[in-house]
Amino acid sequence: MGLLDRLRNRAVIARTQGLRPALKPPVALVPKSRRVPVDAAEEVRLRERLEHDPNDEQAFRRLADIVRRRAAEGHEGGDPQRAADDAVWALAEETARNGRAWYALVELGRLSVHEDREGALRRLGTAAERDHSGQALAESLAVLREAGLPDDALGLGVGHWRPREHVIDAGRHLVHAAVEAGRIAEARRHLQAFDQFPDQQRVAGVRAELERAITEADQRKDRFSR
Repeated sequence: MGLLDRLRNRAVIARTQGLRPALKPPVALVPKSRRVPVDAAEEVRLRERLEHDPNDEQAFRRLADIVRRRAAEGHEGGDPQRAADDAVWALAEETARNGRAWYALVELGRLSVHEDREGALRRLGTAAERDHSGQALAESLAVLREAGLPDDALGLGVGHWRPREHVIDAGRHLVHAAVEAGRIAEARRHLQAFDQFPDQQRVAGVRAELERAITEADQRKDRFSR
């Protein structure tokens, strides 16, 4: 069974069990008389925006909605959900071929993290390598934390985080991942690295948040050890 088939099966299971699906909700098959025509000119503009900036999140999400709808409506005799999912996956893969693209890789990692963990980690690692600001790393760590994989988030963050250069959210997710993984001492070490961040005024609020998280985790650990 291919990766896309496993993703679709997970979406079906999630809907029947009330869980959060790995993919977007199913696309309803809309009768021709009620369809809203896709603006071809808008699609061209969105693709041009992604060509100029492959990490334009707004353009990517809007274009993904367009290709999902077109693919679903073009498969009346088949499975519209499958067609929609394939179209979005193809869009992300196409965008990710751009050597500057990291956002599409994060989305591919998000879609595949439960069915292809190793592949997702490779995609997220590549995304982090392509972005010098640390935003891709921050979003990749968020994906892994949301998936319940704090140890993987910690491994990815330790390998890529540069406090002097990266956005503060990258370090924030890294410290939270260490706390969630039960590595309190390591969380404290990463928090100390916030001293290297150039804008200490911006660090103050985040530092207070992380110190609370570490203290609360430490207190829980003490209670359980008694």
